[in-house]
Amino acid sequence: MLHLAAHYPVYRAKSFKLHGVHSPFIFELYHNVILHDGFYVAYGNVEALRSELLQDNTELEVTDFGAGPKAGKKRKRLLKDIAASSAKPAKYGQLLFRLVNHFQPTTIFDLGTSLGITTSYLASARKNGKVYTFEGCPNITNTAQQNFKKLGLENIELVQGNLDETLEKQVNQVQQLDFVFFDGNHRYEPTMRYFNLCLTKSHEYSVFVIDDLYWSAEMKRAWQEIKKHPKVLQTVDLFYVGLVFFRTSQPKENFTLYF
Repeated sequence: MLHLAAHYPVYRAKSFKLHGVHSPFIFELYHNVILHDGFYVAYGNVEALRSELLQDNTELEVTDFGAGPKAGKKRKRLLKDIAASSAKPAKYGQLLFRLVNHFQPTTIFDLGTSLGITTSYLASARKNGKVYTFEGCPNITNTAQQNFKKLGLENIELVQGNLDETLEKQVNQVQQLDFVFFDGNHRYEPTMRYFNLCLTKSHEYSVFVIDDLYWSAEMKRAWQEIKKHPKVLQTVDLFYVGLVFFRTSQPKENFTLYF
C-alpha cells in the first residue's frame, strides 16, 4: 500500500480531464463510458451479493497458488474476509461493466475469479457473450459458482486450476480474445507471460485491462513494458487499472486520465 501511496501524487499531477484529450476515440470513451455516472440494474444485483458475502461467516479452506514458500499451502479464511480483501471495489467493477457494455465483446477472459464479484459484472454486461474466468482454489471455485447461480448468470465458464497451467490451454481453444481482465498475479514475470499469451489471440478491436498498475515495483515495470509493446497502440492509465487498445486507425498514444 505504501507503493500505491507514493505513486498517487505523481499520477494525479499527470492526469487530466476532457479538455486535454485530443483523440476522438479516447475523448468519447472517457466522456461516455469511463466517467458515466448513471445506474444499471446489474449494479444493484451485484452489490447486493457483495453485501451478503461481507456478512458471511462461513469458513473456507483456501489453497494458495501464489509465489514463494506459501505456494500450495492451505489455510482457513472467513468468506467475509475474502470478500473484503479480494473483490474489486464497486467503482472498478462497474467500470468494467461499462467497458464491456460499450464494446460488446463476444469472448471475455477474467484472469482471477475469487468469489466472482468482478466476473458477475463482466457477465451481466454481455449476456450474449461468453466469460471464461480462472480460479485456482477448488473451494473458492465452488462458492463462485453458487454466486453466479444466485444472479442467474449462465454465460460463465469457470476454469479451475493453476493459471500457469490452465490459461494457455484455454487460449488455444478460442478463435480470438475480445476482452481480457488481467487480475491473476501481481508480479512482473507472470503478468508479462499472461499478457503475451493473450496477445496471440488479440485483434484490432480487442480491449485488455490490467489491474493494480502501481501495486508493486514489478507491476509498474510490467505496465511500462506493456505500453512500449509494438502491438499496443493506445493506453489509458486510470491509476488502479490500465486500458490497452490495438487500434491501427489511431496514432500510438499513452493517456493518463483522472478517475
